[in-house]
Amino acid sequence: MLELAILGFLYEAPLHGYELRKRITALTGHVRPVAESTLYPAIKRLEKAGLLARETQPGAVAAPRHMLTLTDEGRAELVRRLAEPEQVEITDENRWFTLLAFLRHLPEPDRQAEVLRRRLRFLEEPASFFYDGERPLRAEELDDPFRQGILVVARATSAAELKWLRATLRSLGSPGTGGATTAHGA
Repeated sequence: MLELAILGFLYEAPLHGYELRKRITALTGHVRPVAESTLYPAIKRLEKAGLLARETQPGAVAAPRHMLTLTDEGRAELVRRLAEPEQVEITDENRWFTLLAFLRHLPEPDRQAEVLRRRLRFLEEPASFFYDGERPLRAEELDDPFRQGILVVARATSAAELKWLRATLRSLGSPGTGGATTAHGA
């Protein structure tokens, strides 16, 4: 998720490490704060892999700053990761939002639509946070008001996302955007 965010933000514009960290924190920080001890090793890995380059620029009032830019290989890698996301990037909400934040950089609408269809299929599968054996439990089946709350909020969130996914797929000209209204967490 961190590497995808680094590639995604640098695809948009070259950035200094500090600015990159601020943008990643704004996107994912409420879930996973980005520490320097995590960010800078990831930047070095991407740099070593030839996906980004670092250029030292003189600082206006402080020490020299490092401007980070994507290489052509880095741009290609971002597009590949967007077109072929791992299943966990489709099913994990936080990873999904990171993927979604940069999906516009995938140049072909049909490839964007395929990624959205994968998320749609996932959300249309019956699921819950709580089960009776193999059977997902619905909020109405629980006596615990706190667990009910989790399922009610998840149902509303899923319903909103399903509506958005179907409308976006229609706008991309994607067939097969109807379907069940079963929502995750229901």
